[in-house]
Amino acid sequence: MIHKIESEIVDCTVVSNAVKTKEPAPEETTPTKAEVVQMHEKLQRPEMLVGSTYKVKTPMSEHALYITINDIILNQGTEHEQRRPFEIFINSKNMDHFQWVVALTRVISAVFRKGGDATFLVEELKGVFDPKGGYFKRGGRFMPSLVAEIGESIESHMKMIGLIPQENLDDHQKDFIAKKRAELAGNDSPVKSDFPASAQLCSKCNTKAKVFSDGCMTCLSCGDSKCG
Repeated sequence: MIHKIESEIVDCTVVSNAVKTKEPAPEETTPTKAEVVQMHEKLQRPEMLVGSTYKVKTPMSEHALYITINDIILNQGTEHEQRRPFEIFINSKNMDHFQWVVALTRVISAVFRKGGDATFLVEELKGVFDPKGGYFKRGGRFMPSLVAEIGESIESHMKMIGLIPQENLDDHQKDFIAKKRAELAGNDSPVKSDFPASAQLCSKCNTKAKVFSDGCMTCLSCGDSKCG
């Protein structure tokens, strides 16, 4: 629409479209992103850490080892909250292994704080074999070395906090193993074990629980079988 100006112009202002339509002008806002903290070596240690202690008793020593793993909680209270191992300590009355135990804990703690995937430590430690031979834990589980058992403790901790997925048997496997245990019950074993004395060592779970049943070697601990 055209308007004819017939009087003298003495003042002028700029009217926005928002004023013309009687609507408030939208405020300009810059979207903000939540800062997600990742694990890295420069991350400062908090005053308090949440930890768990694992007792390791081997037939190689009369004194037990106590393995403490402390965790840091990243992005606490947000959808990105994550619990990650931050440091490890090993304590014992037995001082025979003091030097290499201290060295091992410092290296593992450094790997924890470095960030990234630290689950590879489990397989590396569990793959260490003692040249003097390993030992059987209570329950018939074979440990190739003390270092391997430290690795197993770290694995248990990582499973607890969710870094390593839990491997659970299905109902069919549980029923099958329970049935075979019941069939073979009554045999005495020189080693304190839940499995028959004639059981062989399972290469999958390192437990002396593999027996010949129904024409096939089957592990009564993890359910591993060549027959599928």
